[in-house]
Amino acid sequence: MDSIYNSIIEALIFSSDDPLPTSEIIKAIKEIDGSDIEITPKDVEVSVDYLNERYEDDEKSFIIKRIANGFAFGTKQEYAKYVGFLSSVKSKRRLSQAALETLSIIAYKQPITKPEIENLRGVNSDYMMNTLLEKNLITIKGRAETIGRPLLYVTTDEFLKYFGLHKITDLPKPREVDEIMKDEDFIEEKRKIMMNQIEEVIENEVESGDNDGSTTE
Repeated sequence: MDSIYNSIIEALIFSSDDPLPTSEIIKAIKEIDGSDIEITPKDVEVSVDYLNERYEDDEKSFIIKRIANGFAFGTKQEYAKYVGFLSSVKSKRRLSQAALETLSIIAYKQPITKPEIENLRGVNSDYMMNTLLEKNLITIKGRAETIGRPLLYVTTDEFLKYFGLHKITDLPKPREVDEIMKDEDFIEEKRKIMMNQIEEVIENEVESGDNDGSTTE
């Protein structure tokens, strides 16, 4: 494959809002340069590896990651906590602790039914399940072959994109999660997020008080 396609593949991935599948990369190239162009999925993989090696040599803060069966630019791990801090402060898509707990159970136990989730959590999960469905982080995948045939839930490609995973098997093992939970950087980041959540609640209460129509003389 001509080396010019390294830059073309780089441009295609960079310009895409979502992880770009190999098939879409090949389709774009063939549409422009002709269907007789010889380029295979293996060629795309080799090109991405070459680009990442170049970024590493140039000490860039980013690489091309394999996410949700596609390719996307992402920050290197050593810079993730800095970017994560900005995201935790600014993002309005942040999930609540209860939603994350529910999502974690589904991710590690899928396919799983709502009764099984509620048995593990010990509380009703209707609201959390609806929230995760609305955000397209989980979806329904058939019914269980048990009494009542309850619905089965699994995670989606949107879940993979949300957490920057290439495939579900990239999830950290339970032992690794325990180690992360004990990490000082994680504990400090969690504290900051909790403080931001408290500040948002206070701001909302103040705004509600200002907008309730009451006045003082």
